[in-house]
Amino acid sequence: MKIDRFLKAALIGFAVSVSAVSTGHAQTISVMSGETSQSLNVAMNRAVVVESEVPFAELSIANPGIADISTLSDRTIYVLGRAPGRTTLTLLGPDGRLITNVDVRVTPDVAEFKERLGQILPGENIEVRTANDGIVLSGTVSSIQKLDRALDLANRYAPDRVSNLMMVGGEQQVMLKVRFSEMARSVSKGLYGGLVGTGIGSDLGASAGLGAGQLVPKTTIGAANSTELNLGSSAVGQLGIGFNLGNVAISALLEALETKGLVRTLAEPNLVALSGQEARFLAGGEFPIPVVDDDGGIAVSYRPFGIELRFTPRVVDGQVINLQLNAAVSEIDPDNTVSTSEAISIPAFRRRETSTTVEMRDGESFAIAGLIQDDFSDTATQVPWLGDVPILGALFRSSSYQRNQSELVVIITAHLVSPTRGEALALPTDRVRIPTENELFLFGKTVGGENVQGTPAAEVAKQDFTGSYGYVME
Repeated sequence: MKIDRFLKAALIGFAVSVSAVSTGHAQTISVMSGETSQSLNVAMNRAVVVESEVPFAELSIANPGIADISTLSDRTIYVLGRAPGRTTLTLLGPDGRLITNVDVRVTPDVAEFKERLGQILPGENIEVRTANDGIVLSGTVSSIQKLDRALDLANRYAPDRVSNLMMVGGEQQVMLKVRFSEMARSVSKGLYGGLVGTGIGSDLGASAGLGAGQLVPKTTIGAANSTELNLGSSAVGQLGIGFNLGNVAISALLEALETKGLVRTLAEPNLVALSGQEARFLAGGEFPIPVVDDDGGIAVSYRPFGIELRFTPRVVDGQVINLQLNAAVSEIDPDNTVSTSEAISIPAFRRRETSTTVEMRDGESFAIAGLIQDDFSDTATQVPWLGDVPILGALFRSSSYQRNQSELVVIITAHLVSPTRGEALALPTDRVRIPTENELFLFGKTVGGENVQGTPAAEVAKQDFTGSYGYVME
């Protein structure tokens, strides 16, 4: 028992001694701490001189790759910025105690950049800041062109490390007004003559014909669709004469035709878009066209037609607008068709299209496309020698000519616009009211009377629509 008690007492004493030794070692280790002085900002590739209030015996820099240091005296330090970043400068006193820690921040050199920015873009409200190893631009500029210039200059000082927080002031929405105007005129004239002689006294008779007519025996002149000279029932400008000289019946035909046509086409689409954004417009439809698919079957493809407009505006400098434009007017042309083996007729399309890029100021106009086309053709067919006889030679001659003229002009006008209140906008239907049953059945009116006073539509209808805005339905 005494031995067991002695062993237990020895073990307890050993444990206490080990605990005391461990506690003594923990108290001999302490972390030196000191207040961090004001941050030191150093431009990259530039140096600053720092003075300490108390003399120091030793100093060190946490990351020499960011900043390099050297001592000029026991109170003066030379700090050189090497690369953008953040590190710590530590100063120790003669007794080895910590004097202070200095937060060193190395940033890109923006002083020269600010100077150049003020020279290139004077009057622009652009703020320049540094963030880590890059440049942050903020503020408001007057145009996208000046914003691009500022970004390009910033990339010279901090390539691929520029953050753009700038905004473009002023009106940045563009309304484009496009006018398609086309005039087409066609004129065709023709003069045709024919002479036929038919023998009398036999059932068949002897006959002879000259000119442009056809001989149909046993007919009388003037009979519809079957005469000696084939005078049709729907003939226009034809004159037939018949007489007998003994046993010979002579018939003469003279045809004079003149055709005139005039076509006027006008389209005026308007569209609003934000600067730098593409806008599209289509007023028309889509025509189904059968096509052969990959499996050999028939599929349907739709092709748009009508008034098409696609443009991208850019407000480059104040009132200057850069326009990338594609405009077209197309219509179905049933006169030109393509027939397939499955007895499917596919019509052609007439299309007038222009694509260009122009630059103009607010309210200015450009005639971006124009076409004048003049086609002329004539033909003359006659009986040799007889067709050259004056006056009577017209009976032995057929002549015609055709002339087609067309002119196309595309004019665009650009405006800088800003939103307005909805009550200030007018619709074509604001001036039209559905008639009542009494107005329709008793008075035969298809349009009702004036709108009720006090309604928004009535207020809008009072506005003046003679200016360059809104629409009037006549």
